[in-house]
Amino acid sequence: MKNKTHRSKVCLVINPRDGQNLTKLPAILAVFAAARWHTDIVLKEYGGHSMELATEAAKKGYDIVIGYGGDGTLNQVVNGVMHGKQKKKSLVGVLPGGTANVWATETSLPPDPVKAALTLISSEARKADIGHIEVTALTFLSSTQDNEGQTSHQNTPETITQVRKVQSAPKARQHFILMSGLGIDAAVMGQVNKTLKHRIGVISVGIAAAEKIPEQHEFPIEIKVAEQENGTESVWQGKALQVIIGNTRRYAGVLEMTSEAFIDDGMLDVCVVTAGEPLSTMQQITSLVLRRKPDNQSSQFFRGAHLSIRIPASIGLQLDGSAVKLKDYLSKPDRAALQGAPDAEHVLVTYQFDTLPVTLPVAIPSTYDGPLFSKSQQGNKETPQSSEHQQNTDHDTNTNSDEKPADTSSGSDAQSHEQPHTPVSSGRKVTVVGVATRSKEKGEFIVAAQTAKASTGEIIPVAIRFDEHTTLLKQTGEAATACDVQHLQEGAEIIVEGKKSKRAVIHATRAIL
Repeated sequence: MKNKTHRSKVCLVINPRDGQNLTKLPAILAVFAAARWHTDIVLKEYGGHSMELATEAAKKGYDIVIGYGGDGTLNQVVNGVMHGKQKKKSLVGVLPGGTANVWATETSLPPDPVKAALTLISSEARKADIGHIEVTALTFLSSTQDNEGQTSHQNTPETITQVRKVQSAPKARQHFILMSGLGIDAAVMGQVNKTLKHRIGVISVGIAAAEKIPEQHEFPIEIKVAEQENGTESVWQGKALQVIIGNTRRYAGVLEMTSEAFIDDGMLDVCVVTAGEPLSTMQQITSLVLRRKPDNQSSQFFRGAHLSIRIPASIGLQLDGSAVKLKDYLSKPDRAALQGAPDAEHVLVTYQFDTLPVTLPVAIPSTYDGPLFSKSQQGNKETPQSSEHQQNTDHDTNTNSDEKPADTSSGSDAQSHEQPHTPVSSGRKVTVVGVATRSKEKGEFIVAAQTAKASTGEIIPVAIRFDEHTTLLKQTGEAATACDVQHLQEGAEIIVEGKKSKRAVIHATRAIL
C-alpha cells in the first residue's frame, strides 16, 4: 500500500522573554510547515502559565509539545505533559531560548533556534526517566542553647516536638528532567531579577550570586536510600553546602556534578558537597568550578530510585534551574503550620525523590552520540515522523492547493543518467541557513533559508522542501545529487524554482546548487 503523507500536530509553547524569542518565529514556523507539521502557537503570559498551556496541549492530544525558552520553560512543559495524565504522552521537544539552555547543550541541540528547529524535525523519539518530588513530612524542633549561648537545634529524639505528615499538593511542579538542587543554587536562582536576566543573560546570575553566596552556610542533612535488591535502607547524616539530585550529567552548563548519570537507567544520582575543610563558601565554590567535577574528599555520592532527604525548611529548592517555593508543595493546613513556626531553621522538611523510569518520550537529535542514554537503550529509537506520535493524512495542509510537484522522476538516482540541463533562470536566489535530512531514501531534505522580497527587497525567511521530484543541478548545468543538498553550507547561495506557499514553504521543482 502506498504510504500516506505524515502530518504532526504540534503545540509550540513560547516564553517570549520580553519579545526576544519572537524575532525568529517566522523562520521556525516555515521549517515546521516544510516538514508537514501543523503548528499551533501559545504564549506564556504569567508565572506557571507554560505548565497550564502544556497540560492543556497534552489533554488535547498534540503529537508534539515544544517549549521555546530556557530550562525553566522545558521544566514547565514536562510538568504539563505529565500532569495531562494521558496514556499516550506527547513527545516533548525544546527550542533553546533561555539563559543557560543546559538541556540543549546536554543533548547537542544547536543554540540557534532556527537550526534547532531543523534538528527537531529530523530528531528521534527516545524514552527518558523523569524525576518526581514531593514533601512527605515537617519535623518541628525545640530550641536549645549551646555552651556559648547560641541558639541551635540537634536532630535527636529529645528535641523533636512534632512530626507532621504532609498531604500531597498535586498542582505543584513535581517533576524534573535535568536535576534538582538544595542549597546555594536555589538561593541564587531565587534572587535573580527576571527582567535583568532577559536583558543581560548569565551576568544577572553572577550578580545574584555575589549577593547570596556570602549569606550561605552549611546545614544538617539526612539521606535515606532505599535498597530495592535486599529491601533495606542505607542512611547517611552530615553537613552540606549543596545537594544535587541528577537525572542527567551537566550542571550549570559547565560542571558535571553527577558525571555517571544516565537518563534511562531508572536511577537518580546524588552529589552532596560537604562542608569538608574549613574553607569559606566562596572558596569551596571557586575550587569546584576550577575542577569542573566534585571530588571524593569534598563530596558524597549516592544512587537510587527512591531517596528521602531531610534538611532545614530554610534551605531553598530548585528544579531544572528554576527556584520553587516550599509552600507550593503544602496543603493550606500544612502551610499554616509552617508559617506558625518561630524559625524555619527549627523546622525540618523531608523531601521524597523518586524516578519514574522511561516514562516520557523526548526529541533527541538523530546525530546525538553522547553518554546520556545507557547502552542497553541505544537501539530503542523512533523518528518523530514515523513514531506513534504521528497522524496520517492524505493531504499536505502546509502547502497551497495549486502547488504541484514537477512531472519528473529526476531524483538523485535518476539524475545521474540525465544530460545537463539549462540552468534555472526564473527561480529565487536564496541564502542557506541550515539543512535537515527528512528521508535519505526518498531524497527529502528541508533547507532553512533567507530570500529578498521581490517588491521591497526585504529579507524574509523561507523553508525549501527538496524531494524525489526535485530536479537538482550544479552551476555548470550538470546533474547534482541529494548528497549535494545534504552538504550545503550556511551562507551558500542557491537558486530555487517552485511556488511559495502562504507558510513561506517552497516545494522545489528545480534548483541550482
